[in-house]
Amino acid sequence: MLDGVFERARAQKRMAFIPYVMAGDPDLETTEAILLALSDAGADVIELGAPYSDPLADGPTIAAAGQRALRGATHLREVLALVLRRRERCAPIVLFTYFNPVYQFGVERFARETAAAGAAGVIVPDVALDESAELRAALQAHGLTMPLLVAPSTPHERAARIVDATTGFLYVVSRLGVTGTGYAPDFAPLRRQLASLRELTNKPLAVGFGLSRPQDVRNVGTLADGVVVGSALIDAYTGTRAQEAATRVREFVAPLIAACSLVSA
Repeated sequence: MLDGVFERARAQKRMAFIPYVMAGDPDLETTEAILLALSDAGADVIELGAPYSDPLADGPTIAAAGQRALRGATHLREVLALVLRRRERCAPIVLFTYFNPVYQFGVERFARETAAAGAAGVIVPDVALDESAELRAALQAHGLTMPLLVAPSTPHERAARIVDATTGFLYVVSRLGVTGTGYAPDFAPLRRQLASLRELTNKPLAVGFGLSRPQDVRNVGTLADGVVVGSALIDAYTGTRAQEAATRVREFVAPLIAACSLVSA
């Protein structure tokens, strides 16, 4: 499913646009409206966060969104039900969660029910490559991809192993630290990192962490196949609900999607 997404984007000479939203923030009805707004606006893939009380990779914006969702009693079961309800109307959804909820749910059951809900894949940022074999095998058995993360500090040899194991795309973390808009990436080393990774693989490379403006998207250049925008998107609709949130989402992502055109990169 994701292979076709990136192939289509390449054929159209653009990067894939991958927004991140937190399920249940501030409520599931609003999340549904946002998913539809993003899909109609042209999102290629949507990362859908499952709220978790100890999100190690999340910066303040996403962590706060997760807390709001948890206060509204949104848990993994509700997130999967949301994916099932909107699978036919949405861009492909990649679930973003942490390993503890997966473990508590049961790895095999999680893989089976996530696939049955219609998700395209799962990102679990706190599972190291060396500890991921069981989860990767369970997801693969149910037709799900598992994009893995590579950081600026990842040694070349380890990056090569991560590249071999990742499916769907490789999630390139643009800077050290957690998600958020407070610190923009240093694009010169990021471009060098992307060039080095491109020598290792033809798998899609999607850049995330800290991208928030059209100029950030353009600065990624032609070496990436996709860009992930999360915290800035959540900031754009925080404090609103339902169709007002959807309207803010459409307005916010329009210039970002336009910036994904490689013609103007």
